[in-house]
Amino acid sequence: MRMVDLIIKKRQGETLSRREIAFWIDGYVKGIIPDYQTSAMAMAILFKGMNEEEVINLTDLMEHSGETLDLSNLKGVKVDKHSTGGVGDKTSLVLGPMVVACGATLAKLSGRGLGHTGGTLDKLESIPGFNIAISGERFTNQVNDIGIVIAGQTQSLVPADKKMYALRDVTGTVESIPLIAASVMSKKLAAGTDAILLDVTLGNGAFMKDIDQARTLAKLMVKIGNGLNRDTRAVLSNMNEPLGMAVGNALEVKEAIAALRGEGPEDLMELCYTGGAVMLEQAKLCKDQAEGRKMLEQCIKDGSAFNKFVEMVKAQDGDIEYILHPEKFQVAKNIVPIYAKQSGYVKSIDALEIGLSSMRLGGGRETLNDVIDMSAGIMLNKKVGDKIASGEVLCYLHSNKDVDVINKISKDVAKSFEITKDFVEKPRVILEIIQ
Repeated sequence: MRMVDLIIKKRQGETLSRREIAFWIDGYVKGIIPDYQTSAMAMAILFKGMNEEEVINLTDLMEHSGETLDLSNLKGVKVDKHSTGGVGDKTSLVLGPMVVACGATLAKLSGRGLGHTGGTLDKLESIPGFNIAISGERFTNQVNDIGIVIAGQTQSLVPADKKMYALRDVTGTVESIPLIAASVMSKKLAAGTDAILLDVTLGNGAFMKDIDQARTLAKLMVKIGNGLNRDTRAVLSNMNEPLGMAVGNALEVKEAIAALRGEGPEDLMELCYTGGAVMLEQAKLCKDQAEGRKMLEQCIKDGSAFNKFVEMVKAQDGDIEYILHPEKFQVAKNIVPIYAKQSGYVKSIDALEIGLSSMRLGGGRETLNDVIDMSAGIMLNKKVGDKIASGEVLCYLHSNKDVDVINKISKDVAKSFEITKDFVEKPRVILEIIQ
C-alpha cells in the first residue's frame, strides 16, 4: 500500500477503507508518512468529503492513536460537554457544577484559547493556585470524591489530532467538516466518558457562520458518537453576540460565580439550563428534560451548584477565598467606558470584533506562547435588544496596556455596536437540539 495511491483515490472522490485510513493515520503518527502527503490528503478530503462510515473509522483510529482514559471504575454515568468555541463562553464553569450537584459525574479534559475564542483552562487559571495538571490516580480520586474535575489534556492523548490540527491550520484545510468532526470527537471519545453533549456555536463569533453548516457538523458528530457507542447529542447556540456580559478570563470567572449564585445573565443561564437538562437525561437522572431543568433550577436556588464549584476549586489547589469573595480578583488599572452616540435599540454586537479586541487588550493570545493578562477583557453593559440612550455606556474595556493603545482599540469596539431607532427583539440563544 502506498500513500500516494490513497491520495489519488480520495482526490477522485472514492471511498477509503478502514484498512487504508489505518495505514495513513498509523504511518503519520510514527513519522513514516510525511506532512506533505497528509496535507495533500487533507486537501482532497476538503474538496471531496467523506461518507459517514469513513468519518467514523477516521475518528476511531485517531482516538486510538495514543493513550485513552479508562473511566469504567468511576462512579455514576460520566457526562462531558464540548463547545466548538465562541466569545464569552464560560458555560463549562457553570454547567459542570450544576449537573454534578444534580447527581451526574463530570470528568472533563479542556483546552486553552487561541485568537478570539477563550479557553476553559485559561479562565480557571485566573483563580490563584488553580491546578489544571490533574491526572492518574489523583484524577480518579477527585471524580469519585466530589464528582467533578476539569483538567488539561495529556500529551499522549490523540497524538494524530495534535499533529494533524497544526498541519491543517497552515495548509488551508481547517474548514473540512469531516476533519473537524473527527478532531473534536476523537478527543472527546478518548477521554472515556459515557455521554457527550456538543454545543455547536454559530454566527459571527463562531467558526460556523450559518445554521445549515452548523447543523451538518452537529448531526455528523452525533452520528459518530452514537456509532461508537456513546450517547451523543448537540445543541446549536447563537454566537452572533458574546455569551453573557463578560469577555476575558477573570471577568468571566466572576460572572460564572455570579451565575452559580443565581445572578447570571439570561442567555448564559438559558444555555446552561437547556444543555444541562439534556445531560441529566443522558445520565438517566430525570425522566425528561423538563424535569431536568427543574432540578437544575433548584441546585442554583439552594446553593448546591455553587458549593460544588467551591469543592472543585479547593480540590485543585485553587484559593477558594476568591470564589467566596470575587472582589479579591485583580482589577485592570485602566477601565475605559465606551459610550453610545445615539439613542435607540442595540441591533447587533460584532462578537468577533469583541473577542479580537479583548485579545488585543491582553485578555487572549495570538500564539500559544503568548502570556495572558488575566484581568484584561471587556464587560458589556448592553446586549442585543436592549434600549439605550445617547451617552449611556455600551461596555467597559479592562486593560493594563497604555491608554494610547486602549484608545485605538476602543474605536474598533465602538464600531462593533449597531444601534437602530426601531424596536429589536432579544435573540434566542438555543436555536435547535439534535439528538
